[in-house]
Amino acid sequence: MFVYEAAALGAAALWALTGLISAGPAQHFGAIAFNCTRMVLVALMLIAWVAFSTGWGSISADHIVPLMLSGVIGIFMGDTALFLTLNRMGPRRTAMLFSLNAPMSAILGWLLLNEDLTVTQILGILITFSGVLLAIRFGKRKSQLHQWESVRGPLWAGVLLGLAAALSQSIGSLIARPVMETGADPVAASSLRVGMAALCLLALTRLPVSWVKPAGRFTPSLIGLIALSGFLGMGVGMTLILFALSGGEVGIIATLSATTPALMLPMLWWRTKEIPALGAWAGAGLVVVGSALLFAS
Repeated sequence: MFVYEAAALGAAALWALTGLISAGPAQHFGAIAFNCTRMVLVALMLIAWVAFSTGWGSISADHIVPLMLSGVIGIFMGDTALFLTLNRMGPRRTAMLFSLNAPMSAILGWLLLNEDLTVTQILGILITFSGVLLAIRFGKRKSQLHQWESVRGPLWAGVLLGLAAALSQSIGSLIARPVMETGADPVAASSLRVGMAALCLLALTRLPVSWVKPAGRFTPSLIGLIALSGFLGMGVGMTLILFALSGGEVGIIATLSATTPALMLPMLWWRTKEIPALGAWAGAGLVVVGSALLFAS
């Protein structure tokens, strides 16, 4: 019993953990170089997996362009903005901002796909946004000195990057949704999306500008952390979610998978030895409640 729900919670916990694993290497290399390395490694993992399966047979010629476009917007632009946010805002605030991709997806579905938006969902959207605002504004005590609780650069710039990451993720998912509804193999589709994002990032790092180049030296341990981050987050985490959705109730699974910001707080407590502020707990709780209302239907 509850195996599908446990899988969804496991995915959320892994996404929280990968946020902490990624913070150090992303700061060391810079967001662009880190994301490029991570995406190339993940693309190789996914392609190797699909090579030993029959997943490619589910991808038709009509699927390729939407999946590649989804990869450019949702992963290349979205993940790049996400790790730029991580370097500015730390893992806790980044996770909170990225949780807005769920209400953004609901709003985009209503605006662009004529999907119904119920009163309960509207309430869920408002509560989720309120939780994020609360956690950003009141999520840190003055006594917290760990570097992950510091904001580098203007707060508004970090918030805008986080919103861009969430919005890009929502748009990318919206583009991919019709393809996935045809029964396309999720791993094969992901390999196309991630592969396209990796190519874009490789091209970006070839530009003659310093901010796209690695800021630090590559070492085997750091490359191992990047590979671990990609494997746990995009490999195991996404596999757990797909398994959970195969047999669990969609609303419950989606809500449980949105608990990442809340699950990250005890991990941060353990890692930094600093108790998160009350505003951080309250904001994460509101995100979970808002997500439950958003996916209730």
